[in-house]
Amino acid sequence: MALVLLVVLALVVGGCVCVVWAERGGPRWVRAVATMTRTASGMARRAERNRRRGLTGGSGDGG
Repeated sequence: MALVLLVVLALVVGGCVCVVWAERGGPRWVRAVATMTRTASGMARRAERNRRRGLTGGSGDGG
């Protein structure tokens, strides 16, 4: 289990490094990895937002 977590952590850190490197004009493969990282981040944010809406009932009235 710890090995799986270490692999996930390495992928996350590597993705973040590629995002920074791509912003500074890295090679094409770095830009591709950065795009995948940003896409995964957006998907995770949307999933979290939807999960929170599910917990609150999604009525939008704050209560």
